[in-house]
Amino acid sequence: MIRVENVCKTFGKKTVLKDISVTLEAGKTNLIIGRSGSGKTVLLKSIVGLYGVDSGSIYYADTDITKLDFNELKYLRQEVGMLFQGGALFDSQTVLENIMFPLNMFSNMTKKEKIKRVAFCLDRVNLSGVGKLYPAEISGGMNKRVAIARAIALNPKYLLCDEPNSGLDPVTSILIDKLISEITKEFNMTTVINTHDMNSVMEIGENVMFINEGEKCWEGSKDNIFTSDNEHLNHFVFASELLNKIRAIKK
Repeated sequence: MIRVENVCKTFGKKTVLKDISVTLEAGKTNLIIGRSGSGKTVLLKSIVGLYGVDSGSIYYADTDITKLDFNELKYLRQEVGMLFQGGALFDSQTVLENIMFPLNMFSNMTKKEKIKRVAFCLDRVNLSGVGKLYPAEISGGMNKRVAIARAIALNPKYLLCDEPNSGLDPVTSILIDKLISEITKEFNMTTVINTHDMNSVMEIGENVMFINEGEKCWEGSKDNIFTSDNEHLNHFVFASELLNKIRAIKK
């Protein structure tokens, strides 16, 4: 579980996060949604410790990461898997080498153990047999699944995903959503997904927080998002739904 308590963040004179509090539960897909510029990416980067906050606390279980020094934070990050927007694979490395990268950095496994772990992770994302290929030799959706395999290589307690469906077609996006949801429950991870994709919200949104101009405006599940009377949320949701329909017609 991750708890965010009264977090504020500014850049210069601009306040980007305004007193944000939320509990992100283990074994559930926790989605942070909002339009571009709303502050959701800054919040995700603050949660992983890439940004320091001006005030407030961020707890991983009982550990407040805002109080940790560099080495302590580096040690905690070994329990965190990060799925970056676009996948962020190393083009010059094979699929196997990409997934092995965090194992080389943070584990004491033998080479044989690392290869076995990579094979397990590839099998879990339904990509057995592609270890010798390079990212340029596989599709965008397969690249994203390789990135997921790399993110879970260290068997993390926490999985943070930044726009995991960015650049993917609707069918592949659904497959990625379902895969993230499955491994969240299978490994009882605290999964946090930063997205503006309403299809993802309706597929896997167990705990959804909506941010508007740096403020937490609404929190609930996919089951009650369409019955909300929050004006900002409704504008975001129905504008997103209309955009998806227009995109579907054009295809």
